[in-house]
Amino acid sequence: MTKQLFDKNTSGEFAPLADRMRPRNFDEFVGQDHIVAPDKPLRKAVKAKSLPSIILWGPPGSGKTTLARLIAQESNLAFMSFSAVTSGIKEIKEVIQIAHTERQLNNKGTVLFVDEIHRFNKAQQDAFLPHVENGTITLIGATTENPSFEVISALISRSRVYVLKQLTADDLRKIIANALSDKERGLGRCKLEFEDGVDDYIINIANGDARAALNLLELAASSADSAAEGGLSVKITRKNVEECAQKKTLLYDKTAEEHYNLISALHKSIRGSDPQASLYWLARMLEAGEDPVYIARRLIRAASEDVGMADPQALVVCMAAKDAVELIGMPEGNLALAQAAVYLATAPKSNALYVAYKNVVKDINAEDAQPVPLHLRNPVTDLMKKLDYGDGYKYPHDFKYAFAQQQYLPDNLQGREYYKPTDYGFEKEVKKRMEFWKKLMS
Repeated sequence: MTKQLFDKNTSGEFAPLADRMRPRNFDEFVGQDHIVAPDKPLRKAVKAKSLPSIILWGPPGSGKTTLARLIAQESNLAFMSFSAVTSGIKEIKEVIQIAHTERQLNNKGTVLFVDEIHRFNKAQQDAFLPHVENGTITLIGATTENPSFEVISALISRSRVYVLKQLTADDLRKIIANALSDKERGLGRCKLEFEDGVDDYIINIANGDARAALNLLELAASSADSAAEGGLSVKITRKNVEECAQKKTLLYDKTAEEHYNLISALHKSIRGSDPQASLYWLARMLEAGEDPVYIARRLIRAASEDVGMADPQALVVCMAAKDAVELIGMPEGNLALAQAAVYLATAPKSNALYVAYKNVVKDINAEDAQPVPLHLRNPVTDLMKKLDYGDGYKYPHDFKYAFAQQQYLPDNLQGREYYKPTDYGFEKEVKKRMEFWKKLMS
């Protein structure tokens, strides 16, 4: 746990570049104009010294921690912070006591910043409530997850939720430029130059994360060939950056909202017959480390729900992709999943089976569960035969077209038409068959 009663300057000589370059006031803050602009409610509340408790919801590196520090600073409040990853009820009690002392000794309020507040359980979040209500602390919680699902309703109702957006390429370019030019806190004394396109490459790798961009810039600068002797500048090349960058930062958590957002995007792109988008969302999930078997299961679902009988082969392709993933593993199995996704996206679509099954379930729940008609029962014992099990059953193969006119649904559901095939793909042929059988019944 990190406790800071007063927002001490941690941007010393040996601090990481991202810490050294933290904005010192709102004028230096880059991005999030919809929140931090002077005419916005947050800035007005800070200026009026009428600060509510706050939940900052946004992706990594979007400025949540920095914004919390600036709010405390501009509101002339003490600042304490700790991470929900390493803290519990004991630590909460400790910081609340420190906040009490600060109020009594210095007549000063305290901003308590809780990073990753979504990782606290309900009991831990409940522990903040009385201290928020009595004004001991002004709580600022930071989360990358949807607070509607991850923060208790009592806290949300007592807080103002601000949504931070992923930083744009222009935002990151400005942040990098500030770091390169700042001689006091940044790299301005290092005489750095970029090879053409390197700044764009860093921005792409950082993927909207200011911290990631600055960390990568600092690593690349330190690893660049030194040519600064005699006043020459150091050139950062793409090769320098590639050697420092482990992998592009992808916003993803297999247990969190983005997991469901991406699988929803994949499924809806398939349903919308867009193979390009289907491939993109599939790759986003796989490259972020999603379980390929989970993706295979969702593709199988899409094969039945959105393609169905319009192309029965879709289910076969998806089952084969699942088997391929389990047989050869990853990353080799990614192409099998890609093949299945593209097959589904380009297949004719029908949700007739999906609708039919829902209507069947609706009838099962709404209607009496009548017994199976006697003629459909199998008379496997003498007693069953005496009770007329199987009596009157017509064996279809004994009739023309292998079709016998007889009742199959219970009495109370006669005439129900659950499955209504469309005119798309193979289902058009299925529709012809069903119409032919209907004529035989007339």
